[in-house]
Amino acid sequence: MAPIVTLTTDFGFSDVYVAVMKGVILGISPEASIIDITHSIKPQNILQAAFVLNTAYRYFPRQTVHVAIVDPGVGSERQGIIVKTPSAFFVAPDNGILSYVINDLCPTEGRGEGRLVWYPESLERITLRKGLEAVAITDPRFWRHPVSPTFHGRDIFAPVAAGLSLGISPYEFGDKTYSLHVFPIPQPIVDSRGDLTGQILHVDHFGNLITNIRSSDLPQGDIIIEAGGEYIRGLSRYYDEGERLMAIIGSSGYVEVSLKDGRASDFLSMTLGDEIKVILHNDE
Repeated sequence: MAPIVTLTTDFGFSDVYVAVMKGVILGISPEASIIDITHSIKPQNILQAAFVLNTAYRYFPRQTVHVAIVDPGVGSERQGIIVKTPSAFFVAPDNGILSYVINDLCPTEGRGEGRLVWYPESLERITLRKGLEAVAITDPRFWRHPVSPTFHGRDIFAPVAAGLSLGISPYEFGDKTYSLHVFPIPQPIVDSRGDLTGQILHVDHFGNLITNIRSSDLPQGDIIIEAGGEYIRGLSRYYDEGERLMAIIGSSGYVEVSLKDGRASDFLSMTLGDEIKVILHNDE
């Protein structure tokens, strides 16, 4: 099977950046199959990229190389990294963009409760647990020269990803490291009544508001979802079941707010970071 390289960026498609990265990868690894996860991440929104990447990467074959670039610190002293997991390789800046991936494989108890906190104030450096290996990308032999201080995606991350797709060991690209930067994974808050307050982490192409509330977080019993001043009774099973505004457990396992024949994000005037509440309904 041809090697697979995926791309997740905030580059959009109106400029040449994505095409240039693909050209560099194919110039080194011409048999590679390059898959776009998305290039529609909000500019510099590392948290959104981390969430979206985590919902997608697990569906790819083993040994896929995932390149994730949302990099407001490009050209600074922040390092580029390779993370090797039991199923995949990740090539990215060490700026928290792999936080969800790392948290799923090396969960840290008690982190992330409370309101959403944005990069870079919330970054912490953690020691990797068994099952994850990381390399700091420090060997310039594999880079494209001269290296632009504003386009490491082209000059560092793309050639490194291409090399990995050819089977070059990650340890050829630099020095092994035992710690990486992550941000606390934002978890919904539970109050004394058992109600939840979560946040919107992603707005998809259809305007669905995808929250950080998992199906397993929901309280037992009848619930009401409050979003943008609107109240939704219970959960729908699929998008066509609701009459208008509805809440549903989406394919990623998180609560979504959706609008039949419309965009919930526009109807409710809600976007990333806004709060959505799940209220335990009591008929008494």
